[in-house]
Amino acid sequence: MFKRNPASSDIDENDTIDPQLRLRTVRTAASTIAESIRSEIKAAKRRNVNQKRSLFFRKKPKTTESVPSVGPSEAPSAPQSRIQGARRNVYVNQPLSAMEADQYGEPLARYARNKVRTSRYTLLTFLPKNLFEQFHRIANIYFLALVVFQLFPVFGAASAQTAALPLLFILVVTAVKDGVEDYRRAQLDEEVNTSAVTRLGEWRNINQAIDPRPWYQRLLHINAPGKITRGVQKLREKEAGEGKQIILSKGSEGRGSMSTTDMNDSITALGGSHPPTGAGGRELEDIEGSINLETHTYPPGLPGRRAWRLGSAQYQSIPSRSSLGVVDWSRRTNGTARWERTLWKKLEVGDIVLLREDEQVPADVVVLSTSDADGLCYLETKNLDGETNLKVRKALHATSSLSSEEDIEKSSFVLDSEPPHQNLYIYNGVLRYTDAATGESRREAVSINELLLRGCTVRNTAWIIGLVVFTGPDTKIYLNGGRTPSKQSKIAKETNFNVIVNFIFLVTICSISAIINGVMDGLTTTSTYIYEQGVESSSSNVLNALVTFVSCLIAFQNIVPVSLFISIEIVKTIQAYFIAQDLDMYYKPFNTACVPKNWGISDDLGQIEYIFSDKTGTLTQNVMEFQKCSVHGVIYGEGVTEAQRGAATREGRADAVEPEELAEKLTALKDTMVAKLTKLFKNRYMQVNKLTLVSPKLADDLADRSTEQYSHIVAFFRALAVCHSVLADKPEPQERPYHLEYKAESPDEAALVAAARDVGFPFVGKHKDTIDIEVLGQPERFTHMKTLEFTSTRKRMSVIVRAPDGHIILYCKGADSVIYERLAANVDPALKEKTTKDMDFFANGGLRTLCIGYRVLAEEEFLQWLRKYEAAQSTIDNRDEAIESAAAELEHSLQILGATALEDKLQEGVPEAIEMLHRAGIKLWILTGDKLQTAIEIGFSCNLLKQDMEVMILSADTPEGTLAQIEAGLNKMASMLGPPTSKTVERGFVPGTKASFAVVIDGDTLHHALTPAIKPLFLNLGTQCETVVCCRVSPAQKALTVKLVKEGRKAMTLSIGDGANDVAMIQEANVGCGLLGHEGSQAAMSADYAFGQFRFLTKLLLVHGRWSYQRIADMHSNFFYKNVIWTLAMFWFMPFCYFDATYLYDYSFILFYNLIFTSLPVIVLGSFDQDINAKAALAFPQLYVRGIRGLEYTRTKFWFYMLDGLYQSAVVFFIPYLVWQLGLAVSYNGKGIDSLADFGTTVAIAAIFAANTYVGMNTHYWTYITWIVVIGSSLVMILWIVIYSVLPVNTFFSSTDGFIDEVEILFSNVTFWATVVFSVLVALAPRFLIKFFKSTYMPLDKDIVREMWVGGDLKDRLGIRHRKELKNKRVVDLETAPMFREPHARSASELALQQVYEPTAARSLAGSDASGKSPDDNSAELVPQHPFSHSPNSHSLSPEPPVPKLDYSRHAYSPSAKAESYELQVRHPSPPSRDWSQSPSGLQKPTHPHPSAPGQEPLVQLQPEPFHDPDAGEGRYRPKESDREDHGDISWDGPRVL
Repeated sequence: MFKRNPASSDIDENDTIDPQLRLRTVRTAASTIAESIRSEIKAAKRRNVNQKRSLFFRKKPKTTESVPSVGPSEAPSAPQSRIQGARRNVYVNQPLSAMEADQYGEPLARYARNKVRTSRYTLLTFLPKNLFEQFHRIANIYFLALVVFQLFPVFGAASAQTAALPLLFILVVTAVKDGVEDYRRAQLDEEVNTSAVTRLGEWRNINQAIDPRPWYQRLLHINAPGKITRGVQKLREKEAGEGKQIILSKGSEGRGSMSTTDMNDSITALGGSHPPTGAGGRELEDIEGSINLETHTYPPGLPGRRAWRLGSAQYQSIPSRSSLGVVDWSRRTNGTARWERTLWKKLEVGDIVLLREDEQVPADVVVLSTSDADGLCYLETKNLDGETNLKVRKALHATSSLSSEEDIEKSSFVLDSEPPHQNLYIYNGVLRYTDAATGESRREAVSINELLLRGCTVRNTAWIIGLVVFTGPDTKIYLNGGRTPSKQSKIAKETNFNVIVNFIFLVTICSISAIINGVMDGLTTTSTYIYEQGVESSSSNVLNALVTFVSCLIAFQNIVPVSLFISIEIVKTIQAYFIAQDLDMYYKPFNTACVPKNWGISDDLGQIEYIFSDKTGTLTQNVMEFQKCSVHGVIYGEGVTEAQRGAATREGRADAVEPEELAEKLTALKDTMVAKLTKLFKNRYMQVNKLTLVSPKLADDLADRSTEQYSHIVAFFRALAVCHSVLADKPEPQERPYHLEYKAESPDEAALVAAARDVGFPFVGKHKDTIDIEVLGQPERFTHMKTLEFTSTRKRMSVIVRAPDGHIILYCKGADSVIYERLAANVDPALKEKTTKDMDFFANGGLRTLCIGYRVLAEEEFLQWLRKYEAAQSTIDNRDEAIESAAAELEHSLQILGATALEDKLQEGVPEAIEMLHRAGIKLWILTGDKLQTAIEIGFSCNLLKQDMEVMILSADTPEGTLAQIEAGLNKMASMLGPPTSKTVERGFVPGTKASFAVVIDGDTLHHALTPAIKPLFLNLGTQCETVVCCRVSPAQKALTVKLVKEGRKAMTLSIGDGANDVAMIQEANVGCGLLGHEGSQAAMSADYAFGQFRFLTKLLLVHGRWSYQRIADMHSNFFYKNVIWTLAMFWFMPFCYFDATYLYDYSFILFYNLIFTSLPVIVLGSFDQDINAKAALAFPQLYVRGIRGLEYTRTKFWFYMLDGLYQSAVVFFIPYLVWQLGLAVSYNGKGIDSLADFGTTVAIAAIFAANTYVGMNTHYWTYITWIVVIGSSLVMILWIVIYSVLPVNTFFSSTDGFIDEVEILFSNVTFWATVVFSVLVALAPRFLIKFFKSTYMPLDKDIVREMWVGGDLKDRLGIRHRKELKNKRVVDLETAPMFREPHARSASELALQQVYEPTAARSLAGSDASGKSPDDNSAELVPQHPFSHSPNSHSLSPEPPVPKLDYSRHAYSPSAKAESYELQVRHPSPPSRDWSQSPSGLQKPTHPHPSAPGQEPLVQLQPEPFHDPDAGEGRYRPKESDREDHGDISWDGPRVL
C-alpha cells in the first residue's frame, strides 16, 4: 500500500560490482561516456532518496528568495556546521550586536587585509630566514664548525680566513639566487596589490575599527586613519580628468549615478537615451576626459584589456525614491557617500565596491546589484581555471534595486556568512533585513551563484555593485594556493645521507689518528720524547689527542667537500641557462621560451614518474569546433580528429594521413562547399575562415529542395539556431555590420550556433521576448516562451518558442541517453539505431556528442504546464525537485532531429607528447574541475584513454560505497594482472601486461577516497593504472592527490597547469610547471618552470631532464671520488708521522686542489656532458626509465666510487713511497729528492693527474671545452709548481724554504716522471678494464644507442646529416624525420585549413624495388607514416619514428618474462661478425599494451636479468646464443669500444 523506499536498483551505488566482487569495466569511448552518465543519474537518485529520508529527522532551511524569518538568529542548515571556523556577520548600516562589539563599540572581529603575498621573504626576514633554511643542510653546519675550529692556532690551521671563503661563497650565492627568485614574486604581488578598484568612500564601514592600525604604527604615527596614502594619491592623479560623469541606469527606470563636477552635462545626459551595453538593457556610460589611463589586468601590465576612465577621485549619484527590499527611504543619512578610486590592498571586509566591464574582481564579493534587468552578470574565469567561457552570476533579489550611493546609504542589512574555506563550488550565507513597508524581518539565501571570486573578469556586464566578504588570505583562490614552498632536489636530499656517511668515516679516521697519537705521546722510548720536547700543546695526553682529532678534522675536511656545493650551484645555473635558450621550447605567439624559475631542481626533471595535469587550457585550447553531425541518419562532415588519426597511425591502417595532407584535402573540400552554398543563397553572416563543418554533400542536399532530407536539414539547423542561451554581439557595427561574435556560458554552445551561422542559419540576435534568425537567407522571428536551463543533473536544455507560423515548439538538446528516454513511441526504430551508431562512431573518435529533438505543443497543454512550472518555481520545500518534475512533464514524446559532434581542440602536439611520455614510462593523471563526460572525451581524444583500456568509473556518495568500489577494482585488476608490486626497479612501463586499466573518479568520491582509512587502497588502485582521471575536483583536492602519490609511493611527481586553481598542486609536486597565457598566468608565476605549450614537456623531461639527472649524478660521484683519492693519500702518510696531522702536501696544493686543479673537469662534466644526442633521446624515450628507477645515482654506485678512490689513493701514495724507499735518486745537480716537499709533490701530481683523467674517462661527450679543461687543469698544476718554485720564501702560502728550486730538483729527474706516469696507469687500469668489459659484453641501452649514433647508421635513419659529408651515404629527404628536424611542429591541431600543404615525394632507394631489396641495401623502406619501416623478423635497431608502425598486442609478449627487465632489450650478434653500418644491434621497443596488426611478430624480447652491476643498476642487454646471427662475410669495420 505504501511505497517506503525506491527500488534498490535505483539507489544501490555499488551495482557495478559483480558477484565475484569485481568492478565492471568498459572499453570504448561511447560505452565509457554512457556508463558515466548512468552513474551520475544513479548518484542523483541516491541523493534525492537520502534527502527525502532526512526530512523525517531534520528541518530543512527555506530557500526562497524572500521568506519571513522564523527568528533573527536562525542560521543556514547543517552543511555549514562541517566547516571549521567562526561564522562572520557583515553589517551594512546596522549597529553591531552586543556580542560582536567591545565596550567602545568597536568590532571585536579582525579580518585579514586584502593585501596578498606569495613571496617567502621580506626585507626584515630575508637574512635570518634564508640563513636558517641554508643551515638546514647538514653540510653547511659541518663547514661552519670547521671554520670556527680553524680560528684557533692550536689546531695548526694555516689560514682561518681563507678557510671561511668557500662557505661564505656558498651562502652568498645561494642567498642571491633565492633573493632574485623571491624578488620576482614580490614584484608580481605588488602589481596585483596596487591594482585599481572603485569603492564607496566617505561612508562608515562599521565592520572595521575606527583606527585599525597595529600598535607600532600608532607609536610611530604612520598611516593615520583617513589619510590618503601615496599610492592612492598617485592613482587618483593619474586618473584625474575633467568633464567626467558616471551613469548607472537600470533599463527604463530612469535612475542614474553621475558626477557633481559638471551638473549641466549630467542633467543633459539623464534626459537623453543611452544605447544598452549590458545584457537586458541596463547601461553604463562614461563621458571621458582627455587623459588616457593604463589598462588594468590581472596581473596588471599586460595587453588586451579595455579601460574605463574616471575623471576625479569621488562621484555622487542621483537616487530613486522607491523603497524596495533593503532600501528604506525614511532612513536619515548624511548623503556624503561617494565613489572613490583606491587600491586593491586597501579593501576591507564590509566595503561596497563598484566593478565595471573588463575589470578584475579584487576580493570575494557578494553581488548586490547589476546593470542587467534580471540582476544577471557574466564572468570569465580564465585566470582561475583557464576557461574562456562565461559564467553567470546573479544579484540578490533584496538588493537588486541598489543603483546609487544614496540607495546604499538608505539600505540596511546583515550578511551572515560562513567562514572562509577552500571549496570553490560551495558558499552558504543568509541576508537578513527588515522590510520597510511591513516592518517584518526577512531573509534571503546566498549561494555560490551570488558570489564573485577574486581574480575573475567581468564580461558583458556594464556594472556590478558588490559587498566584500572575504579579503586577501581569506579568499577562496588564495586558500587553495598555499604558501610558496622551498623545494630541494632528490639528489640534494640523498647528498645529505652521503655527507653523513662521509662524516662518520671522517670521524672514524680522525679518532684512529687521535687515539694512536695519544698513545704514542705517552711512550717514553721514542725519538719524539727526546728530540721534540715542548712541541705539544699540553702535558695531558688526552688533551693532546683531542687537539690531534680536531687537527685531523681540518686536514681531512675535503672528504666532505665544501666545493661540491659551490660547483653544483654553478652547474645548475648553466643548466638553467641551456633550458632557457632551447629554441625547440620557444613559443612564438607569446614570444617566450621556457623560463626556469627554480634552478636547483633541474635533475628532478630526469626522474619524473607521475605527471598531474589540468585539462582546460593545458591539454586543450578550450576551443570547440563543429566537426560532424548526423541528420536523419545521414552523416555530414569530412574532418578527421586527432584521436582518429592517432588510432589509425598506431594500428598501421592505410587511412593514416599526415596533418599537412589532411589540411590540403579539407581546404579543397571547403572551397567546394562554400562555392555551392554561395550559389544557393546569400549568407551575409558567413565567416568562411571559421567554417569547421566541411561537407560538400551537405551543400548538395540543401540544393535539392525536392527531397525529404532537405526539410530534415533545415529543421535540424533551425533547432541549433534557436535552442541555446548565446548572446550575439557586433563588435564593429559600423565597419562590419554583418560580423557576429557569439558569447556563451560554454564553448559548446558557441560552437553549435556558429556552425549553424556558417552553414546558412545564423542567429542574429535576441531581444526581450524574440529570437531573430535567418534560414537560407530569409529572416525568421521566433517568440521566446520559456527556457529550461541545462544542469549537471538534467543533462539537457530545452527552449520553448512560438514559431512564425504560430505553432509552439519545444526544442531539446542533451546527452543521447537522456534524449532517447524521452522520445516518442512512434519514432522510427531504424532511425534511432542509425543515429545511435553515428553517435558511438563520433564518441569513439574523441568527439563530444549531443542529441537534438523537438516536439510541437498544443496551446492548452503549454498553458497548463506553465502554471505548474511557475508554481514549482515559487515553492519553498524541495524546490529543485519540483522544477525538475514540472520540466519532465513537458520534455517527452520528442521527435529526433539528429546529433552533433564537437571536437575540443587540443593544443599542438598533445597526443604525440602523451604517447611519447607514456613510452618513457611516465604515468599521467588528469585532475580537472570539469564534468565527468568532458574529461572522458578529452582523455580519448588525446590518446590518454584508449579503446582497448579497461576503464573503471568510481562514483559513490558514502565512504562505505567508495571503499567497496575501490576494493572491487583491485579485485578486478588482481584477477587479470596478478598481485601488485612496488619495487623501485619495476617502476616505469610494465611489459607483457595482459590488460591496461584506467580509473575515472568524480570529486565527491575522491573526497571519500582521500580519507585516511581509504587512501592507501585508492593509492594502490591508481598507481597500478596507466591513467587516472579525476573530475570535479577542487584545487585543494588536486594538491592532496599529488601529495598522496608523492609520499605514498615515494615517487617523483610533476604538476602542470595554467590557472590559479592549479597553483596548489604545482606547489605540492616535486616539480611544478605552469603554462604561460595571453593574460599572464597565476600558475606560471608560482611554477618552477614556465613555458608556452604542453608539448614542450617532452623536450624538457626526456632531453634536458635526463641530461641534468645524468650529469648531476656523475658529477656527485666523481666529486666524492676525487676528494677521497686526495684526502686518503694524506691519511696513508699518518703512520710515518706518528699520526700528528702533519700535512703531506704543500698548503698551496691543498688550497688550490678543489679551486683550480680539479674543479673545472667535474663542472664541465656536470654542465656539458651528453651520454646520447638530444634527437636520439627523443627517438628512444624508453631510455628515460633509468631515471624513474633512480639507477644513475644509487648508494651502491656511490660506495663503488668511494672504494675506487680508496684504491687509487693507496696506489698514488705507496708506489712513490716504494720508489723512495727502495732507491733514492738524485737530480742532475747532485741534490737529493728525499725531502717531504719532493715526496708530497710527487704524490700530489699523481693524484691530480689520476683524478682529472678519471673524470675524463667518465665523460661521454668530448668537446673542445672538455679537451682543454681536462688536459689544461693538469698542466696548470705543473705551471703552478714552476711559479711557486721561484717565489720568495716568506709568502702567503709558506714561510719555509722547502719549495725552493723544486722544478730543478723534480722535473729534471726521470724517476719522478716515471713514478707519476706509472702510478696513474696502475690507478686507472681497473676502471678502464671494467668500462671495457661492460660496454662490450654488458652494454646498457644508452651504450648501444651511442654506438649506433657514432659508428652506425642511426643518423641516416633519423634523417640527420653527418658533420662530415663523406659519411652522408645517401641523400636525406628533408621530410624523412619531421619530428626531429622540426620538433613538435607536426600536429593536426596546429594546422589551419588555409595552410598550404607541401607534399613529400618518397625517394626510391638505389638498388631496391618494391618487391625486394638487395642484400647490400642497408636502408629501410620509406613509408608515408614514418621514415623507415619494421620488418617483423628484423633485428635492427628501431628508434621511435614520429608516427610509429608498431606491434602493440599484449599477446605478442612472452608471459614468462620477468619483471626485472624493463628497458629495451637487444639481440646481440657475435662481436666479430657485426657490421653496424649494415645491421646495427637491434634495440627493440618497450612493451606497450596496444593492439597490433594480426600476424605481426613481437618486437620485444624480454630476458631475465640475474646479474647486478652496482654502477649501472638493472635493465641492460643480455645476449643469448639463440639471438646470435651468422652474417657470413659481413665483418666489423669500425671501432668496437667508444
